[in-house]
Amino acid sequence: MGEIIQRGLYYDEIEVGAHFLHRPGRTATEADNVLFSSLTMNTQALHLDAAYAAGQPFGQRLMNSMWTLATMVGASVSQLTQGTLVAQLGLSDITFPAPLFHGDTLYVDTEILAKRPSASRPGQGIVTMRHTGRNQDDVVVATATRIALMWRAPEEDA
Repeated sequence: MGEIIQRGLYYDEIEVGAHFLHRPGRTATEADNVLFSSLTMNTQALHLDAAYAAGQPFGQRLMNSMWTLATMVGASVSQLTQGTLVAQLGLSDITFPAPLFHGDTLYVDTEILAKRPSASRPGQGIVTMRHTGRNQDDVVVATATRIALMWRAPEEDA
């Protein structure tokens, strides 16, 4: 058996309508929230100040929504884009319909919405996907549409 390199999927291997479940999930911790918020200079008290957050509508600190978004995209990398991504072109339609808290586990799935060959970049294609994040109770906590420029599969040596 030869060497096997872990990678994502090439443009040619991706099918519109495919639905990927990225596992394992990721349990959000207080350390994740404090570190991410601090690194990104987000001093929002809803993320960092337990006493303040206790008096707000959710009664506790919320996970930084940008952590949730970044973790959703990151969860998809090993299955979809590891070594096959040229560039991320955009994110849109980002929503956070329910909060994510410390101790919740984020599970991510991705649906392929569309794909087309690049008109200006031979050997590459554009893929549109929708990431959905759910907590351990199957409540949707985030969604995002992502457009990625992907490599096409290399031609096999004859």
